[in-house]
Amino acid sequence: MPEAGNALANLSRTERAAILLMSLGEQDAAEILKHMGPKEVQRVGSAMATLTSVNQGQVEGVVSEFLDAVSGQTGMGLGADDYIRNMLTQALGQDKAGALIDRILLGGNTTGLDSLKWMEPRQVADLIRHEHPQIQAIVVSYLDADQSAEVLSLFDEKVVLDIIMRVASLEAVQPAALQELNDILERQFSGKAGTQTTTMGGIKCAASIVNFVDSTIASELLEQIKEVDEDLGTQIEDLMFVFDNLVDVDDRGIQALLREVSTDLLVLALKGADPGVQEKIFKNMSKRAAELLRDDLDAKGPVKLSDVEGAQKEILTIARRLADAGEIMLGGGGEAMV
Repeated sequence: MPEAGNALANLSRTERAAILLMSLGEQDAAEILKHMGPKEVQRVGSAMATLTSVNQGQVEGVVSEFLDAVSGQTGMGLGADDYIRNMLTQALGQDKAGALIDRILLGGNTTGLDSLKWMEPRQVADLIRHEHPQIQAIVVSYLDADQSAEVLSLFDEKVVLDIIMRVASLEAVQPAALQELNDILERQFSGKAGTQTTTMGGIKCAASIVNFVDSTIASELLEQIKEVDEDLGTQIEDLMFVFDNLVDVDDRGIQALLREVSTDLLVLALKGADPGVQEKIFKNMSKRAAELLRDDLDAKGPVKLSDVEGAQKEILTIARRLADAGEIMLGGGGEAMV
């Protein structure tokens, strides 16, 4: 339906999910949000807070798009799993639906490890500080990369090096070991632990975590890793993707990324970006939009380096989410990341 398509043209998937949840009413929206992870809730909640001028056409378009997508499904009897998968994917977006769908369809409750994702980094650090380094590595590899980086920032340099090395060497955790870890955590949190074999860690996971570590510390950490194992350090470095690497993303990927990024966030991130990255962004916008962005950059006063790095990391998080969903391809260090 063209009217709906036009109404939704400038809305990201997250904004569409936010509009749909607000259209459902508080009780039904709360039921959905209960099953979402902390990053998902934060992302959708932020979108709800910033959507101050939603018109009737956009609401009707979002609801119509959702109904069209699930109209051929059945919520009863055979096909219920497909219905749930499609409903949640359409409502929340492909990137958010995976873990939630598995948790619902496999009947699993939030585990002790899952509970850590809702905690402040300092709480997590204090909780695992006196555990065996291998336990620390499992926890760090299980968390989202940005949360892991914040947790590691609260440890001594030598401890961080040891943990990252262990994360890089992790491949899969046996059910019994994971169950034991969950049992330890669930003595403090209520819930039942799952027994499904979990793949976690690895070099890519280590690279993702290092990406979110402060840039100066990350450089020193990589050097220390190379001193211990040069090949491993090089592999981690090759898989890292930093803001300047956006220059290597194809135009279609940049355009997809820009649809998900707010102007204010983009201006702040570009304030300290390499000129090549700035030009890459400008060339993938309309002439008018690029001019406005240049004006905003020129008018932006001095900003803290930490604020710039924070904005860049937020955009990289979005880029990795799109890459994981198969919507764009990231290229860093000469290697392709999908």
